[in-house]
Amino acid sequence: MSGSKLMAALSGFTVLGLYSGMAMSSKYNLPEPQTPIAQQIYDQHMMALWICLVIFIGVFGVMGYSIIKHRKSVGYKAANFHHSTAIEFIWTTIPILILVAMSWPATKTVIEMKDTSEADVTIKATGYQWMWGYDYIQGEGEGISFYSQLSTPQDQIRNEATKGQDYLLEVNNRVVVPTGKKIRILMTANDVIHAWWVPALGVKQDAIPGYIRDAWFKVEKPGVYRGQCAELCGKEHGFMPIVVEVMEQEKYTQWVAEMQKSASAGVVNTALVEQSSGKN
Repeated sequence: MSGSKLMAALSGFTVLGLYSGMAMSSKYNLPEPQTPIAQQIYDQHMMALWICLVIFIGVFGVMGYSIIKHRKSVGYKAANFHHSTAIEFIWTTIPILILVAMSWPATKTVIEMKDTSEADVTIKATGYQWMWGYDYIQGEGEGISFYSQLSTPQDQIRNEATKGQDYLLEVNNRVVVPTGKKIRILMTANDVIHAWWVPALGVKQDAIPGYIRDAWFKVEKPGVYRGQCAELCGKEHGFMPIVVEVMEQEKYTQWVAEMQKSASAGVVNTALVEQSSGKN
């Protein structure tokens, strides 16, 4: 190999290496995975892209070389043949092997995604036009219920104020879960089809009226992870974000106690109002 060709090859590998290193933080790529399922999805996504890149370089490289090297102007004449059994066998076998290599880990991931058994906390998410309702129905926090709506100020939406960092991605009530626990999400809808999607958690599931779908995730690192409804559901489809806040266990226990205390106070206040109205 000549010096120029060697330099070109090294440059190509360097660019590919840099791309691979920057891919995780690129806004054009999937967000940094925060769960085992999300990590598997990311890895398989990157593997598929690399396979496509190799095929692209191989096919167009051979085609470009053939066009330039065997052009008529340098004296080459077109070959006259019908078929080659060996070549046909090769170009049938190789794609089959590639598809099998890609489908094997993908199938394992899909099976793991569907295993929602032995959850520590179960939360029901109900889609409405255009907000989410959450009910903690099993595990620590059982009995907590609230609605989660877009909290972006209207003046930002109307372009009358500078848009915030989390424009159209902040809510008034976040879904709060503990670290290190398996969280099962039951999804349904009250009106039309919605979809509960949080990319960093590797969860995307349709919420269908009259049906219960489920998914799960387990996050080890505290943080705030954002998603959106991913099914066109009406004129304000883009205004029903999802925000999941993952807390350390101690903080989560405190949050549960505060929510349950607030709920109890609300019940007491309602009872007092009804009692007062009855006397009048």
